[in-house]
Amino acid sequence: MPRSERSPLLLAGLLATAGVAHFAVPRQFDAVVPRSLPGSPRTWTYVSGVAELALAAGLAVPRTRKPAALAAAAFFVGVFPANVKMAVDWRDRPAQEKAVAFGRLPLQIPLVLWARGVARNAEGRA
Repeated sequence: MPRSERSPLLLAGLLATAGVAHFAVPRQFDAVVPRSLPGSPRTWTYVSGVAELALAAGLAVPRTRKPAALAAAAFFVGVFPANVKMAVDWRDRPAQEKAVAFGRLPLQIPLVLWARGVARNAEGRA
C-alpha cells in the first residue's frame, strides 16, 4: 500500500486510539479541560472522544476523507488550549512529565499539517 494511502488510515488510527482513551481513562482528560468551558469536564472529555472517533471513521472512508481531514485539522487547533493548560498545570512536576506536557505543544503543528496533507491528497483522488 503506497504511503499516500496509508497516511489517512494511520491518522484515523491515531484519532480512534485517542477517542477510545477518552472513554477508557477519562480522568486524565478531565484534568486538561480548560476551566473556562461551561459544564462538566467529563462531558467535554466524552464529547471530544466522540469527535475523535467520528473523525477517525470519516478518514477511513475515501468518500468522506477530505471533509474529515479538514475537520481533523480544525480539531487539532481547537484542542490546543487543553494542551496549554496541561503544560501550565504540569510545570512543577518531575522533569519527564513536564517534558511530555511541553512536548505536546509543538506536536500540534505536524498533526495539523498531516491532516491538511490528507485532505489535499484526497482532493486529488476525488
